[in-house]
Amino acid sequence: MSRPTAVVTGAARGIGAAVVGRLVGDGWNVVAVDRCEDDPAVPYPLGTAEQLKEIADGRPVLAVPGDVRDRAVLDEAVGRGVREYGRIDAAVGAAAVILGGQPLWETTDEQWTTLLDIDVRGVANLAGAAIPAMLAAGEPRRGRFVALASAAAHNGLWRLGAYCAAKHAVLGFVRGLAADLQGTGINAVAVSPGATRTDMLDATADIYSLESAEEFGKHQLAQRVLEPDEVAAAVAWACSRDGGAVNGSVLHADGGFTR
Repeated sequence: MSRPTAVVTGAARGIGAAVVGRLVGDGWNVVAVDRCEDDPAVPYPLGTAEQLKEIADGRPVLAVPGDVRDRAVLDEAVGRGVREYGRIDAAVGAAAVILGGQPLWETTDEQWTTLLDIDVRGVANLAGAAIPAMLAAGEPRRGRFVALASAAAHNGLWRLGAYCAAKHAVLGFVRGLAADLQGTGINAVAVSPGATRTDMLDATADIYSLESAEEFGKHQLAQRVLEPDEVAAAVAWACSRDGGAVNGSVLHADGGFTR
């Protein structure tokens, strides 16, 4: 049997990079997508072309620089996966940013636009590109669509209201997508991480003026910050054949934050 193929966004670093590593280790080919440049609307550094190249070198991974806000980028990523590997079996939407630091009613139009376009429409763009490719696979079909939500998709977090709204929307999107995919053999699942050791968590610590992101671990039953590979393990399981019973639902890979 040929290796299955997944498209992963936000793949240059953090949880996205860990997902690429997990899937490759489980015998997958991966098309890894990342913007690979900073965004003037995001006040912290984003993943780089060098990081994306590093996760692809020596592995069955195609590196595709590009912004998830551009549907054509994801169409091309999916197309390259089909041309190179024959089919698409899974899509993982891990690209996201976090913005906040003020009361919800003071969120700027630029912040709303950036959060909704990247964190929500980016997931929708991935589905729009990947689902038709998965539907094109012959029967018996087994496809997986996994979106990274967040503990913020299930809670209200102080001065992160717009981010919470975006991640709640991701969860709603996954549930609606799963309903539309019923009977196709393709599942849609959300994975909600808690505080995980990433650049985004460092940016969140800056929003809260914390000395260290390690302080977030105190709010999880695990009493520590999670490692990206721990969340990636849940994503990889959701992509696997064993994850078939979980559909239109959420896996809480959050160390007990949501309880």
